[in-house]
Amino acid sequence: METFDSNHIAATRYWKSLPDGRVECDLCPRYCKLREGQRGLCFVRANQRGKIVLTTYGRSSGFCVDPIEKKPLNHFLPGSPILSFGTAGCNLACKFCQNWDISKSRETDTLADEASPGTIARAALALGCRSVAYTYNDPVIFHEYAIDVAQACHEQGILSVAVTAGYVCPEPRAEFYRYMDAANVDLKAFTEAFYHKLTGGHLEPVLDTLRYLKHETGVWIELTTLLIPGENDSEGELQEMTAWVVETLGPDVPMHFTAFHPDWKMRDRPATPAATLSRARRIALANGVRFAYTGNVYDEEGGSTYCHHCGSKLIGRDWYVLTEWNLGADAKCPDCGTVCAGRFESVPGTWGARRQAVRLRDFAV
Repeated sequence: METFDSNHIAATRYWKSLPDGRVECDLCPRYCKLREGQRGLCFVRANQRGKIVLTTYGRSSGFCVDPIEKKPLNHFLPGSPILSFGTAGCNLACKFCQNWDISKSRETDTLADEASPGTIARAALALGCRSVAYTYNDPVIFHEYAIDVAQACHEQGILSVAVTAGYVCPEPRAEFYRYMDAANVDLKAFTEAFYHKLTGGHLEPVLDTLRYLKHETGVWIELTTLLIPGENDSEGELQEMTAWVVETLGPDVPMHFTAFHPDWKMRDRPATPAATLSRARRIALANGVRFAYTGNVYDEEGGSTYCHHCGSKLIGRDWYVLTEWNLGADAKCPDCGTVCAGRFESVPGTWGARRQAVRLRDFAV
């Protein structure tokens, strides 16, 4: 239900009034306590007339058709195009943010495109997209807008993908993921010290979200970790993280280890060597992760999918282009018959590496 006004202000549910006159936002574990007119750290949720409202409903920093592998998702509709969009702001303060121009911006700096949920669903259908991605900044902070878009998309047979850091409170999390079909969760590191120092957040709420997704929903999940030299790339931390994933989430949850590039407030750090990503992938595989990938570097082996039982190549990838497709019926390995975990269709998509900007006004009614 689209409950917003001409100023793109939408009512929200997850807040409570405090005795001192402030209002506490209960959407994420920051629990921002705001006086009249103040905004939370995310910048897009504000106290207006004693209530928390979303100030960016129906506005976006832009729409683009991407390969789904760019999210990254390697086991969810491979080769298919996905309509991607985000808004502005973020509820974390990552010093290494690779999308800082969007996530750290003020809404009026970047929100040049407008679209109702119905318009987005129509656009996805017309553009041949099997799914829509809530990405570029975290959809947690535009919770109401994302849910309305997902509902409109489901009516058109379009699936929804959340690209998120997983930093959200339990009650809104349960509502949000009722409408999501897949998620790539950014597990930024496996120490509280990293989260506290470099993101301004905490590790445990993210782990709790991952447990919830795996054990209490049917959402397909994949994990991404941006490896930063000297911060979260030690062998000990990677051993602990990957062992936890296998024990807690199971061996079939794919893990993506991606390369850091100097950006935002960490321009003094070197880019991640390709060897670091390959080492992380080897550690994950040795610890029982069945599907481990490298990203942001050219590595055909690290980007391809192999049967965890016999080692046969099931899906070949050159960056975002599928070069081989050897999955048999029911996603089985043609050599040994082992099923590959994921959400696959009988024929892969052929979108390739294209990136197509879209103006949603062309699909408005």
